[in-house]
Amino acid sequence: MNKERIITIALAGNANVGKSAIFNQLTGLNQVVGNWPGKTVEKAEGTLFFQGYKIHIIDLPGIYSLSTFSIEEIIAREYIAIEKPDMIINVIDASNLERNLYFTIQLLELQVPMIIALNQMDFATKKGIKIDIEKLSKILGIPVIPTVAIKGEGIKELLSKVIDVIEKRIELKPLKIKYGKEIEVNIEKLENIINEKLPEFCKKYPSRWISIKLIEKDDDIIKKIQEYENGKEVLAYSEKIIEELEKIHGESSIIIIASERYGIANHIAKEVTKFITPPRVSIEERLSEVTTHKILGYPILFFVIFSIFSIVFIGGNFLSEILENFFEGILIPIINELLITFLPQIISKMIIEGIISGIIAGITIALPYIIPFYIILAILEDSGYMPRAAFLMDNIMHKIGLHGKAFIPLLLGYGCNVPACIGCRIMETERERFLAAFVTVLIPCSARTVIILGLVGKYIGLHAALSLYFFDLILVFILGRIAFKVLPGEPIGLIMEMPPYKLPLIKNIIIKTWVRTKDFIYIAFPLIIGGSTILEALMLTGWIWQINDFLSPLIVDWLGLPKITGIPLIFGILRKELTLILLSELTGTLEFNNILTHTQMIVFSIVTMIYVPCIATIAVLKREFNWKKAIGITIIDIFLALLIGGLTFRILSLFF
Repeated sequence: MNKERIITIALAGNANVGKSAIFNQLTGLNQVVGNWPGKTVEKAEGTLFFQGYKIHIIDLPGIYSLSTFSIEEIIAREYIAIEKPDMIINVIDASNLERNLYFTIQLLELQVPMIIALNQMDFATKKGIKIDIEKLSKILGIPVIPTVAIKGEGIKELLSKVIDVIEKRIELKPLKIKYGKEIEVNIEKLENIINEKLPEFCKKYPSRWISIKLIEKDDDIIKKIQEYENGKEVLAYSEKIIEELEKIHGESSIIIIASERYGIANHIAKEVTKFITPPRVSIEERLSEVTTHKILGYPILFFVIFSIFSIVFIGGNFLSEILENFFEGILIPIINELLITFLPQIISKMIIEGIISGIIAGITIALPYIIPFYIILAILEDSGYMPRAAFLMDNIMHKIGLHGKAFIPLLLGYGCNVPACIGCRIMETERERFLAAFVTVLIPCSARTVIILGLVGKYIGLHAALSLYFFDLILVFILGRIAFKVLPGEPIGLIMEMPPYKLPLIKNIIIKTWVRTKDFIYIAFPLIIGGSTILEALMLTGWIWQINDFLSPLIVDWLGLPKITGIPLIFGILRKELTLILLSELTGTLEFNNILTHTQMIVFSIVTMIYVPCIATIAVLKREFNWKKAIGITIIDIFLALLIGGLTFRILSLFF
């Protein structure tokens, strides 16, 4: 028995091969999501226990090569090469074997301990593809385990094979990648001089891999070599070799190496793949055709979005009423009686009106709308519909200087603006990232959905609530168009992989919903409780009325709202649902139709919907961009909210 039975496994593979599904199957709820140190790229890691081992899992970014075309590729290869995990699980899409093997070949070049999870075997079968797994394993010299991650098939076998390799019951004999004769001769020459001149650098990376990367003109490796004393000599020699190879082949050395890799991948795929039946159009493929159709796709998209808000509205109201009846009719009277009996009046009042009321308000007003939305969002993500929605929206998004991929963070924004802003990283340029983030913060997140549906939807009607969402989209388009004209640059074309449709796994939906809800509870509830407590303290000291008087010209005269709404709007900078929660606590009622007219409900919702989402969003904007841009967006949003809110009050006052 080992004293220290801890191993680290990294999951590596292309995007949309089921890597995250394997990660979720392995780690369950034991996940932590953060950022790679110093990078704005998400890092997912988790732990599990298996056969006496504590296994640490790292889910590397989905990439297509180990080049330096993106920050994700640099992060993945630096982790693999420098951190040296005990095992790499290369996740491959069985239905696209040749394309995925291109990345596998690069991992083999890096000489890392590796096994393969041949995932999405069910899709391969539907396409009539049969893969000789034993032959593939023999050719590559490493274990290949067939999996269907979303169903959990092959996961235990995958872990068992990892342990077999770790405990040396299985010996890895990885395929040594060989290129054309003239390429190999030059790689060997370059490798010899690297071993001689850069021995320290060879401790980090294999010398053969360094040689190949130099021939590929890899910027990151070139910069690293320049830092060494003999670096210039090595680079000069590599340039000479590149010149010779390009003269022989008549094309760039980058293309030469890529062509060689594709040739090897093609040869291996042909060796192990057979079509057992003629490929037929599957239900998933037909569904994909319909949902991306240039005419039919848009009504379907509209129906999906309409259904989301209808379900959240109906489900949220239903859950909210049940929880309100439970707390107000049963729990609150009991808690009040106990606290008043055993504590001094001022302390019991602070606890009841501050802490207890804050918790109950968060549970009854916020969670009933947030949880259904997170469930639906997880279903849309796991089913594969999100990229198709992005494809449909490409032409429209181009009008504001973005492409269809920007629709994904916009849609995520309806859940929470924080991950939505982070999601803007999928955009290719800094200009597009900032432009996407600028319009994303205007999307009503689930916290603002609580206000729109819990106020306008509940007391005026769903049609009025949906009108606010429609108005918001028009505003996003107009402001995005203006920003597009102001910011220099041109939109680039949409390059995006369309994953196959999948039946979402209930376990994964539960995990995603729980992780997002947990984040909301951990972040929002302390703010809600703190806000409620501060509010109660302001009321007890009487300061609240002085603040209300100070804000009166803006709140009452310009926005046409009751004076009492000023304080909740200020606290909304912490969390947007706080505006409604604190308003209920200030007025002592959850029946908002007793304190606000229909016009005031609409104005209150519009102001809350438009002005900067929350302090967490501002922090993310600062991290993703800088303070100047974060503060700029904040000021613009506050100005717009007050301007549009005041104009809305005056327009509606003419009719009602």
